[in-house]
Amino acid sequence: MSDLNPNPSEQDQLNARLEQANRQLLQSEKLAAIGQLAAGVAHEINNPVGYVYSNLQSLGTYLEDLFRLTDAVDAGASLEDLSAIKKNIDYSFLKDDLKDLLAESREGIERVKTIISAMKDFSHIDDEEFKLADLHRGIETTLNVVNNELKYKATVVKEFGELPEVECISSQINQVVMNLLVNAAHAIDDFGEIIVRTRCDGNWAIVEVEDNGKGIAEENLHRIFEPFFTTKPVGKGTGLGLSLSFNIVQKHNGSIAAEHASTGKGTCFRISLPLTQPEATADNEWG
Repeated sequence: MSDLNPNPSEQDQLNARLEQANRQLLQSEKLAAIGQLAAGVAHEINNPVGYVYSNLQSLGTYLEDLFRLTDAVDAGASLEDLSAIKKNIDYSFLKDDLKDLLAESREGIERVKTIISAMKDFSHIDDEEFKLADLHRGIETTLNVVNNELKYKATVVKEFGELPEVECISSQINQVVMNLLVNAAHAIDDFGEIIVRTRCDGNWAIVEVEDNGKGIAEENLHRIFEPFFTTKPVGKGTGLGLSLSFNIVQKHNGSIAAEHASTGKGTCFRISLPLTQPEATADNEWG
């Protein structure tokens, strides 16, 4: 009698091909998401670079004035002449403004470094090993990446509890958090609030992303994790973000659910992740 089911080797090949297709879909969606955020990230970098450039131009002018003073000293100018030059270049203002200029420029460069570091951490698309990771650091990284998407739509409130390191593929959990944050921003019509909560519940790490946007209709709550299902207008979403988020969390032996926000307006997404992975999953890169 013929066997309708594939033999073990064929089954393994099918599973391998399915897993490869799943990985490619995951990476494609991640790259697409990063592409959508690229303009915002460029804007985030352009702002501090702009005022650092402006400050460097001012610094050039200030240095010319200071060189006039030092050149006069080298030339043996009289005290009266030196005093006149100091007054002419407004030495007191120049000295104070130089401090502010350098402090502002240092802050701008640090902001650029933070954004670049966040993008570098976020875009580890080849990282598929389960490792202990600081979820709070991952959330901060993701917030830096999506800052331009959020700052015009909502105030982000962080309610971080005590969390130990969690065994996970941090770049993939970052992607889930990013999807939830961007969705939360899109759900807010004018300007609202997004709350990111974390806590530990026994052997589980809990991450919640709650918004006070327009919410999700009751009849759609059970469908939002279906592939290609979206309530966004055409061109605003692929319908894959939440489906892939569900898949990622499932591969981490966790769960993700959505409910109406505690305030009665908006939506709360809750991710539950085990602090440590079952040995069989941890030994396998993708589960």
